[in-house]
Amino acid sequence: MTSTQTQSQATYPITDENRFTAVFGAPDPSGRAKTKVVNYMTDFVKEFISQSPFVVMATSDAEGNCDASPKGGLPGFVKVLDDRHLVLPDVAGNRLFQSYLNMDANPHVGLIFMIPGVNDTVRVNGTVAIVNQEELNQKDVEVSLYEPDERGYHLQGVIIEVDEAYGHCPRALHFSRFWDTETIEKHKADRPVPTR
Repeated sequence: MTSTQTQSQATYPITDENRFTAVFGAPDPSGRAKTKVVNYMTDFVKEFISQSPFVVMATSDAEGNCDASPKGGLPGFVKVLDDRHLVLPDVAGNRLFQSYLNMDANPHVGLIFMIPGVNDTVRVNGTVAIVNQEELNQKDVEVSLYEPDERGYHLQGVIIEVDEAYGHCPRALHFSRFWDTETIEKHKADRPVPTR
């Protein structure tokens, strides 16, 4: 334990199962923050995923070393199977397979779905089973890409069993003005970072 951790715990004794809410206060008084997290996908969550062309998938290995990987395609490229299961196909990429190596060691995954121009996001946490291309075909998962290139085909994928699913408030996207059209046009005309 570091001296910082020792000092923090001495200054802020753990008086609740979550030491951070003990210090900073309980979730919002309406209780909405606690009740929105459920172990299945609501109709809103399923519809959001079906309209989402972009998701960030977070994984970690057995030691907790983390990785976050963007995934994209036509809206609905991540297929909802039922209230508790999703299929996320893997299009051929850099072949480093960081996420898959992590999932081999630790099957837990976190997903954040986004829709351009919509400030809400949807979060899904769950456990995965890695499946091959044949299994994707059996579940009628087709390649769904806007601009497929020579590597625009499935290698494999994951079936995710939902542990938690919920819509997330739009504050971060409001704070960042992430979808601000003037900023987007400015960056398209004058890219703020060099081309890779």
